[in-house]
Amino acid sequence: MKTIKSVFAILTLLALSQVSFAQEKTVTVGGAPMYPSKNIIENAVNSKDHTTLVAAVKAAGLVETLSGPGPFTVFAPTNKAFDKLPKGTVETLVKPENKETLTGILTYHVVPGKMSAADLMKAIADGGGKATLKTASGGTLTAMQKGKKIELTDAKGGMATVTIPDVNQSNGVIHVIDTVLMP
Repeated sequence: MKTIKSVFAILTLLALSQVSFAQEKTVTVGGAPMYPSKNIIENAVNSKDHTTLVAAVKAAGLVETLSGPGPFTVFAPTNKAFDKLPKGTVETLVKPENKETLTGILTYHVVPGKMSAADLMKAIADGGGKATLKTASGGTLTAMQKGKKIELTDAKGGMATVTIPDVNQSNGVIHVIDTVLMP
């Protein structure tokens, strides 16, 4: 009888935790729901569209940082974005001897603080059509509005479009982008 009560208690707890996840407003990215109660890494590892990014974050040793309290605004390139890079670039960057370069590129996609799409649009409007964002790597990104979308221009003149905005996390927000940004 005691065993049955224990099993029932565990099942009840599991059911309640699933209900709380079910009540969260999720966004689906890469075929997986992104839960606002989970951190950036806990969600990103489930996205089939971000396996290259996750592998790069691991190779750069940034898992602990992006699992931390933040808050962070992450512009997350998809696998297709990484595929746009010259052949062999990703394979070269994830080598241990290139960790510093890889870390610089990845932290260029992170802006300290939490900036929703509405915050970005307001900053763009307040800036007369452009907003300059200071990245965690110390570089800058320029954000502009094109129609209803947000576009980012990197230090080399490359452009990325936010394809999925406002993927809220417990330690910030992710905006999915279609191009890798370069410092």
